[in-house]
Amino acid sequence: MQSLESNALEPTRAEMAGLSVGQKLIRFAPAYGLVILMVFLLVLFSILLPRTFPTFLNLRAILSDKSIIALLSLAAMVPMAAGRIDLTVGYGIVLWHILAISLQTLFGVPWPMAVMIVLLLGAFTGFLNGLLVEVAKIDSFIATLGTGTVLYALALWHTGGRQMVGVLPDGFYAINGTFVFGLPITAFYILAIAVVAWLILEYTPVGRYLYAIGANPRAAELNGIPTKKYVVGAFVTSGLMTALAGVLLASKLRIGQASVGLEFLLPALVGAFLGSTTIKPGRVNVWGTMVGVAILAIGISGIQQFGGSFWVEPMFNGVTLLVAIGIAGYAQRRKGAAKK
Repeated sequence: MQSLESNALEPTRAEMAGLSVGQKLIRFAPAYGLVILMVFLLVLFSILLPRTFPTFLNLRAILSDKSIIALLSLAAMVPMAAGRIDLTVGYGIVLWHILAISLQTLFGVPWPMAVMIVLLLGAFTGFLNGLLVEVAKIDSFIATLGTGTVLYALALWHTGGRQMVGVLPDGFYAINGTFVFGLPITAFYILAIAVVAWLILEYTPVGRYLYAIGANPRAAELNGIPTKKYVVGAFVTSGLMTALAGVLLASKLRIGQASVGLEFLLPALVGAFLGSTTIKPGRVNVWGTMVGVAILAIGISGIQQFGGSFWVEPMFNGVTLLVAIGIAGYAQRRKGAAKK
Protein backbone atom coordinates (compact mmCIF):
# COMPACT_ATOMS: atom_id res chain seq x y z
CA MET A 1 0.00 0.00 0.00
CA GLN A 2 1.45 3.34 -1.02
CA SER A 3 0.79 6.19 1.39
CA LEU A 4 -0.84 9.27 -0.07
CA GLU A 5 1.34 12.32 0.02
CA SER A 6 0.42 15.06 2.45
CA ASN A 7 -1.09 18.43 1.57
CA ALA A 8 -2.86 17.12 -1.54
CA LEU A 9 -5.68 19.63 -1.17
CA GLU A 10 -4.67 21.41 1.99
CA PRO A 11 -4.44 25.19 1.35
CA THR A 12 -1.18 26.91 2.28
CA ARG A 13 -0.75 30.38 3.74
CA ALA A 14 0.73 31.61 0.47
CA GLU A 15 -2.32 30.38 -1.44
CA MET A 16 -4.71 32.05 1.03
CA ALA A 17 -2.98 35.44 0.92
CA GLY A 18 -4.96 38.07 -0.94
CA LEU A 19 -8.12 35.96 -1.29
CA SER A 20 -11.53 37.27 -0.29
CA VAL A 21 -13.58 35.58 2.44
CA GLY A 22 -15.71 33.81 -0.15
CA GLN A 23 -12.68 32.63 -2.09
CA LYS A 24 -11.08 31.34 1.12
CA LEU A 25 -14.20 29.36 1.95
CA ILE A 26 -14.19 27.84 -1.53
CA ARG A 27 -10.49 26.96 -1.19
CA PHE A 28 -11.08 25.34 2.20
CA ALA A 29 -14.10 23.35 1.00
CA PRO A 30 -12.14 20.37 -0.43
CA ALA A 31 -10.09 20.07 2.77
CA TYR A 32 -13.06 20.28 5.11
CA GLY A 33 -15.75 18.78 2.89
CA LEU A 34 -16.35 15.83 5.24
CA VAL A 35 -16.60 18.14 8.24
CA ILE A 36 -19.25 20.12 6.36
CA LEU A 37 -21.01 16.86 5.45
CA MET A 38 -20.96 15.76 9.10
CA VAL A 39 -22.60 19.01 10.19
CA PHE A 40 -25.12 18.74 7.34
CA LEU A 41 -26.10 15.21 8.42
CA LEU A 42 -26.50 16.35 12.01
CA VAL A 43 -28.79 19.19 11.01
CA LEU A 44 -30.73 17.08 8.49
CA PHE A 45 -31.50 14.21 10.85
CA SER A 46 -32.25 16.63 13.69
CA ILE A 47 -34.89 18.29 11.51
CA LEU A 48 -36.34 15.05 10.15
CA LEU A 49 -36.24 13.20 13.48
CA PRO A 50 -36.71 15.92 16.11
CA ARG A 51 -38.02 13.58 18.82
CA THR A 52 -35.36 10.88 18.66
CA PHE A 53 -32.16 12.06 16.94
CA PRO A 54 -31.10 15.36 18.64
CA THR A 55 -31.36 13.85 22.13
CA PHE A 56 -28.88 13.14 24.89
CA LEU A 57 -30.00 9.50 24.91
CA ASN A 58 -29.15 9.13 21.23
CA LEU A 59 -25.77 10.79 21.74
CA ARG A 60 -24.99 8.37 24.54
CA ALA A 61 -26.07 5.42 22.39
CA ILE A 62 -23.88 6.53 19.46
CA LEU A 63 -20.83 7.07 21.67
CA SER A 64 -21.30 3.73 23.37
CA ASP A 65 -21.83 1.85 20.11
CA LYS A 66 -19.06 3.46 18.01
CA SER A 67 -16.25 3.97 20.55
CA ILE A 68 -14.71 0.59 19.79
CA ILE A 69 -14.83 1.26 16.04
CA ALA A 70 -13.18 4.64 16.65
CA LEU A 71 -10.38 2.96 18.60
CA LEU A 72 -9.86 0.36 15.87
CA SER A 73 -9.81 3.13 13.24
CA LEU A 74 -7.06 4.87 15.18
CA ALA A 75 -5.22 1.54 15.42
CA ALA A 76 -5.45 1.06 11.65
CA MET A 77 -4.40 4.67 11.06
CA VAL A 78 -0.95 4.32 12.68
CA PRO A 79 0.52 1.78 10.20
CA MET A 80 -1.26 3.62 7.36
CA ALA A 81 0.76 6.72 8.22
CA ALA A 82 3.85 4.66 7.38
CA GLY A 83 2.31 3.36 4.16
CA ARG A 84 1.26 -0.03 5.56
CA ILE A 85 -2.09 -1.62 6.31
CA ASP A 86 -3.02 -3.77 9.31
CA LEU A 87 -5.98 -6.10 8.86
CA THR A 88 -5.52 -7.71 12.26
CA VAL A 89 -7.53 -4.84 13.77
CA GLY A 90 -10.61 -6.79 12.69
CA TYR A 91 -9.40 -10.32 13.37
CA GLY A 92 -7.43 -9.71 16.55
CA ILE A 93 -10.33 -8.23 18.47
CA VAL A 94 -12.11 -11.59 18.15
CA LEU A 95 -9.41 -13.44 20.08
CA TRP A 96 -8.56 -10.64 22.51
CA HIS A 97 -12.10 -10.14 23.83
CA ILE A 98 -12.45 -13.91 24.29
CA LEU A 99 -9.15 -14.18 26.16
CA ALA A 100 -10.00 -11.22 28.40
CA ILE A 101 -12.96 -13.25 29.67
CA SER A 102 -11.63 -16.82 29.56
CA LEU A 103 -8.45 -15.96 31.48
CA GLN A 104 -10.70 -14.92 34.36
CA THR A 105 -13.46 -17.53 34.12
CA LEU A 106 -11.40 -20.61 33.16
CA PHE A 107 -8.02 -19.94 34.75
CA GLY A 108 -8.92 -17.69 37.67
CA VAL A 109 -6.57 -14.88 36.63
CA PRO A 110 -7.36 -11.56 38.41
CA TRP A 111 -8.90 -9.09 35.98
CA PRO A 112 -6.02 -6.54 36.03
CA MET A 113 -3.59 -9.35 35.23
CA ALA A 114 -5.88 -10.68 32.50
CA VAL A 115 -6.08 -7.23 30.91
CA MET A 116 -2.30 -6.86 31.05
CA ILE A 117 -1.77 -10.28 29.43
CA VAL A 118 -4.15 -9.44 26.59
CA LEU A 119 -2.44 -6.08 25.98
CA LEU A 120 0.99 -7.72 25.90
CA LEU A 121 -0.21 -10.40 23.49
CA GLY A 122 -1.67 -7.69 21.27
CA ALA A 123 1.62 -5.81 21.23
CA PHE A 124 3.52 -9.04 20.52
CA THR A 125 1.23 -9.79 17.57
CA GLY A 126 1.94 -6.32 16.23
CA PHE A 127 5.67 -7.02 16.62
CA LEU A 128 5.31 -10.22 14.59
CA ASN A 129 3.43 -8.31 11.90
CA GLY A 130 6.24 -5.78 11.79
CA LEU A 131 8.84 -8.52 11.37
CA LEU A 132 6.85 -10.18 8.59
CA VAL A 133 6.54 -6.89 6.72
CA GLU A 134 9.97 -5.35 7.31
CA VAL A 135 12.26 -8.36 7.74
CA ALA A 136 10.54 -11.07 5.69
CA LYS A 137 9.46 -8.39 3.15
CA ILE A 138 5.89 -9.69 2.84
CA ASP A 139 3.31 -7.20 1.63
CA SER A 140 1.52 -5.77 4.67
CA PHE A 141 -1.92 -6.66 3.29
CA ILE A 142 -0.96 -10.31 2.82
CA ALA A 143 1.04 -10.56 6.06
CA THR A 144 -1.66 -9.12 8.31
CA LEU A 145 -4.39 -11.07 6.51
CA GLY A 146 -2.47 -14.26 7.25
CA THR A 147 -1.78 -13.28 10.86
CA GLY A 148 -5.38 -12.24 11.36
CA THR A 149 -6.68 -15.52 9.98
CA VAL A 150 -4.43 -17.42 12.38
CA LEU A 151 -5.75 -15.35 15.30
CA TYR A 152 -9.32 -16.06 14.23
CA ALA A 153 -8.56 -19.78 13.97
CA LEU A 154 -7.08 -19.71 17.49
CA ALA A 155 -10.26 -18.05 18.74
CA LEU A 156 -12.36 -20.82 17.18
CA TRP A 157 -10.09 -23.49 18.64
CA HIS A 158 -10.08 -21.93 22.09
CA THR A 159 -13.85 -21.61 22.31
CA GLY A 160 -14.74 -24.77 20.42
CA GLY A 161 -17.57 -22.78 18.87
CA ARG A 162 -19.11 -22.10 22.30
CA GLN A 163 -19.65 -18.90 24.23
CA MET A 164 -17.25 -18.03 27.05
CA VAL A 165 -19.42 -17.00 29.98
CA GLY A 166 -19.01 -16.66 33.72
CA VAL A 167 -19.24 -14.27 36.64
CA LEU A 168 -16.77 -11.43 36.22
CA PRO A 169 -15.60 -8.87 38.81
CA ASP A 170 -17.37 -5.53 39.05
CA GLY A 171 -14.06 -3.79 38.41
CA PHE A 172 -13.86 -5.41 34.97
CA TYR A 173 -17.44 -4.41 34.16
CA ALA A 174 -16.61 -0.84 35.17
CA ILE A 175 -13.95 -0.57 32.45
CA ASN A 176 -16.72 -0.06 29.92
CA GLY A 177 -19.86 0.38 32.00
CA THR A 178 -18.93 3.55 33.90
CA PHE A 179 -20.55 6.86 32.94
CA VAL A 180 -18.90 10.27 33.30
CA PHE A 181 -21.17 13.32 33.07
CA GLY A 182 -23.84 10.97 31.78
CA LEU A 183 -21.66 9.78 28.88
CA PRO A 184 -19.93 6.38 28.53
CA ILE A 185 -16.38 6.40 29.81
CA THR A 186 -15.20 4.76 26.57
CA ALA A 187 -15.78 8.08 24.78
CA PHE A 188 -13.29 9.74 27.14
CA TYR A 189 -10.80 6.92 26.53
CA ILE A 190 -11.00 7.56 22.80
CA LEU A 191 -10.67 11.31 23.25
CA ALA A 192 -7.54 10.89 25.38
CA ILE A 193 -5.97 8.42 22.94
CA ALA A 194 -6.82 10.67 19.98
CA VAL A 195 -5.20 13.70 21.63
CA VAL A 196 -2.03 11.74 22.43
CA ALA A 197 -1.87 10.29 18.90
CA TRP A 198 -2.41 13.75 17.40
CA LEU A 199 0.38 15.29 19.47
CA ILE A 200 2.79 12.49 18.55
CA LEU A 201 2.01 12.48 14.82
CA GLU A 202 1.93 16.23 14.37
CA TYR A 203 4.49 17.60 16.84
CA THR A 204 7.18 14.97 17.39
CA PRO A 205 9.95 13.49 15.21
CA VAL A 206 8.22 10.10 15.45
CA GLY A 207 5.20 11.42 13.58
CA ARG A 208 7.30 13.20 10.97
CA TYR A 209 9.35 10.04 10.41
CA LEU A 210 6.22 7.89 9.97
CA TYR A 211 4.78 10.30 7.40
CA ALA A 212 8.14 10.49 5.62
CA ILE A 213 8.33 6.69 5.45
CA GLY A 214 4.78 6.53 4.12
CA ALA A 215 5.48 9.15 1.45
CA ASN A 216 8.78 7.68 0.21
CA PRO A 217 10.48 4.83 2.13
CA ARG A 218 13.64 4.96 0.04
CA ALA A 219 14.08 8.69 0.53
CA ALA A 220 13.48 8.24 4.26
CA GLU A 221 16.24 5.64 4.44
CA LEU A 222 18.64 7.87 2.52
CA ASN A 223 17.95 10.62 5.05
CA GLY A 224 19.00 8.33 7.90
CA ILE A 225 15.57 7.35 9.22
CA PRO A 226 15.57 3.75 10.55
CA THR A 227 12.48 2.72 8.63
CA LYS A 228 12.33 -0.85 9.99
CA LYS A 229 12.32 0.39 13.57
CA TYR A 230 9.49 2.85 13.06
CA VAL A 231 7.34 0.56 10.93
CA VAL A 232 7.63 -2.24 13.49
CA GLY A 233 6.80 0.28 16.19
CA ALA A 234 3.70 1.34 14.23
CA PHE A 235 2.49 -2.26 14.08
CA VAL A 236 3.19 -2.77 17.79
CA THR A 237 1.11 0.34 18.55
CA SER A 238 -1.68 -0.90 16.33
CA GLY A 239 -1.64 -4.32 18.00
CA LEU A 240 -1.71 -2.75 21.46
CA MET A 241 -4.68 -0.54 20.59
CA THR A 242 -6.51 -3.49 19.03
CA ALA A 243 -6.02 -5.51 22.22
CA LEU A 244 -7.38 -2.59 24.25
CA ALA A 245 -10.44 -2.56 21.99
CA GLY A 246 -10.84 -6.27 22.69
CA VAL A 247 -10.79 -5.62 26.45
CA LEU A 248 -13.42 -2.89 26.10
CA LEU A 249 -15.58 -5.17 23.97
CA ALA A 250 -15.31 -7.96 26.54
CA SER A 251 -16.31 -5.60 29.34
CA LYS A 252 -19.26 -4.42 27.25
CA LEU A 253 -20.58 -7.80 26.07
CA ARG A 254 -19.66 -9.77 29.23
CA ILE A 255 -19.44 -12.90 27.07
CA GLY A 256 -16.87 -14.06 24.55
CA GLN A 257 -17.75 -15.63 21.22
CA ALA A 258 -15.86 -16.09 17.97
CA SER A 259 -18.78 -14.82 15.91
CA VAL A 260 -18.29 -11.30 17.28
CA GLY A 261 -15.56 -8.94 16.09
CA LEU A 262 -15.07 -9.42 12.37
CA GLU A 263 -17.87 -6.97 11.62
CA PHE A 264 -15.65 -4.21 13.03
CA LEU A 265 -12.99 -4.57 10.31
CA LEU A 266 -14.75 -2.76 7.47
CA PRO A 267 -15.99 0.29 9.45
CA ALA A 268 -12.58 0.62 11.11
CA LEU A 269 -10.86 0.76 7.72
CA VAL A 270 -13.56 3.08 6.38
CA GLY A 271 -12.93 5.50 9.24
CA ALA A 272 -9.18 5.47 8.62
CA PHE A 273 -9.53 5.91 4.84
CA LEU A 274 -12.07 8.70 5.29
CA GLY A 275 -9.57 10.35 7.61
CA SER A 276 -7.14 10.67 4.71
CA THR A 277 -9.63 12.79 2.76
CA THR A 278 -10.30 15.59 5.25
CA ILE A 279 -8.58 18.06 7.60
CA LYS A 280 -5.22 17.19 6.00
CA PRO A 281 -6.30 15.61 2.72
CA GLY A 282 -3.86 13.19 1.18
CA ARG A 283 -2.59 11.66 4.40
CA VAL A 284 -4.20 9.84 7.29
CA ASN A 285 -4.64 12.03 10.36
CA VAL A 286 -6.25 11.71 13.78
CA TRP A 287 -9.05 14.26 13.57
CA GLY A 288 -9.89 13.28 10.02
CA THR A 289 -10.28 9.72 11.26
CA MET A 290 -12.56 10.89 14.06
CA VAL A 291 -14.67 12.80 11.53
CA GLY A 292 -14.85 9.70 9.34
CA VAL A 293 -16.10 7.57 12.23
CA ALA A 294 -18.57 10.30 13.20
CA ILE A 295 -20.04 10.35 9.68
CA LEU A 296 -20.51 6.59 9.83
CA ALA A 297 -22.12 6.80 13.26
CA ILE A 298 -24.43 9.71 12.40
CA GLY A 299 -25.45 8.33 9.02
CA ILE A 300 -26.17 4.82 10.27
CA SER A 301 -28.02 6.07 13.36
CA GLY A 302 -30.22 8.38 11.30
CA ILE A 303 -31.02 5.76 8.67
CA GLN A 304 -31.84 3.14 11.29
CA GLN A 305 -34.19 5.53 13.07
CA PHE A 306 -36.00 5.89 9.77
CA GLY A 307 -36.60 2.15 9.89
CA GLY A 308 -33.67 0.94 7.79
CA SER A 309 -33.25 -2.83 7.53
CA PHE A 310 -30.41 -4.88 8.99
CA TRP A 311 -28.44 -4.69 5.72
CA VAL A 312 -28.29 -0.88 5.78
CA GLU A 313 -25.17 -0.65 7.96
CA PRO A 314 -22.86 -2.90 5.86
CA MET A 315 -24.21 -1.27 2.70
CA PHE A 316 -23.51 2.21 4.08
CA ASN A 317 -20.01 1.17 5.21
CA GLY A 318 -19.15 -0.38 1.85
CA VAL A 319 -20.37 2.54 -0.24
CA THR A 320 -18.63 5.02 2.06
CA LEU A 321 -15.35 3.09 1.74
CA LEU A 322 -15.55 3.24 -2.06
CA VAL A 323 -16.29 6.97 -1.94
CA ALA A 324 -13.39 7.55 0.48
CA ILE A 325 -10.91 5.68 -1.73
CA GLY A 326 -12.19 7.57 -4.77
CA ILE A 327 -11.74 10.94 -3.07
CA ALA A 328 -8.27 9.98 -1.85
CA GLY A 329 -7.26 8.88 -5.35
CA TYR A 330 -8.58 12.12 -6.82
CA ALA A 331 -6.61 14.11 -4.26
CA GLN A 332 -3.41 12.31 -5.17
CA ARG A 333 -3.97 12.78 -8.91
CA ARG A 334 -4.68 16.46 -8.38
CA LYS A 335 -1.47 16.86 -6.42
CA GLY A 336 0.48 15.07 -9.14
CA ALA A 337 -1.02 17.28 -11.82
CA ALA A 338 -0.16 20.40 -9.82
CA LYS A 339 3.48 19.29 -9.56
CA LYS A 340 3.71 18.71 -13.28
